[in-house]
Amino acid sequence: MSALVVVGSLRSPKLEAVRRALARLGGLAPDLAAAEVEGYDVGSVAPEMPLSLDVLLAGSRARAQRALELARERGRPARLGVGLEGGLEVRGGGSDRRAFLMSWAYASDGRYGSHGCGGAVELPRVLIEAVVDQGLELGPAIDAFAGERDVRSRQGAWGVLTRETVDRATSFETALLGALAPFYNPVAWAEPGD
Repeated sequence: MSALVVVGSLRSPKLEAVRRALARLGGLAPDLAAAEVEGYDVGSVAPEMPLSLDVLLAGSRARAQRALELARERGRPARLGVGLEGGLEVRGGGSDRRAFLMSWAYASDGRYGSHGCGGAVELPRVLIEAVVDQGLELGPAIDAFAGERDVRSRQGAWGVLTRETVDRATSFETALLGALAPFYNPVAWAEPGD
């Protein structure tokens, strides 16, 4: 029976990111590379539009923990719970204000957990104004910016801003590979005397 990895989301780019990250583990962690991935609707565990690193970290952690709880309640004990959270880190003010779109992941076995980041891309001023000043969620703002519908379910703001050299799933895949490192490279995290 293969391991189960539960994800605190039902969104296709997030589930695809988890599948791709796990597949890349191959010989490093064969049980994870072959794991079954199952998404869960974890409800509102984070704001619709995280606007700080602290909120991104807390949101990814809450998603992973809630997915583990839901799996346990349904009699599906999971090897790992994964939470993926995207949002902004806003820095400075006035004409010096900058905002960075970031993707964060948290992986937990219920006892130990770790975060990883999928990088950052700076937002154009027009998007900063729409999201930070006008209070729009990034999904509708990037739809208007790109002249498309439901961008977040496909390439995401990452894809629009990087002309699809990095899409939403890729940014989350990178974040998850970092968060999973203690699970596929436990020697690096071993405490002295272990």
